[in-house]
Amino acid sequence: QVQLVESGGGLVQPGGSLRLSCAASRSIVSFNMMGWYRQAPGKQRELVAEVADDGSVNYADSVKGRFTISRDNSKNTVALQMNNLKPEDTAVYYCKAKIVWRLYWGQGTQVTVSA
Repeated sequence: QVQLVESGGGLVQPGGSLRLSCAASRSIVSFNMMGWYRQAPGKQRELVAEVADDGSVNYADSVKGRFTISRDNSKNTVALQMNNLKPEDTAVYYCKAKIVWRLYWGQGTQVTVSA
């Protein structure tokens, strides 16, 4: 079993920045993929960014150039730096880990972008 705990959400004005962090309960070295997803009210959960165990990354088109995902195997964490936030980025952000065929999710952290 793996527990994932997100932190760093909050309220920010448009154009502002937030940094989300996801801490795993054990070593993430063997995790094939770690990523961030988000779900806005009335919408489906969608991929924001993911990073594989080889360091390759993938971003949703809507966040390219604004968000950066990073993985620190020594600290068992994955972070999401979010810059130039927009109201449409408002959602609950979830951390996800993939180990072979198993998926694990965190409980989510709210990000609200509003003036």
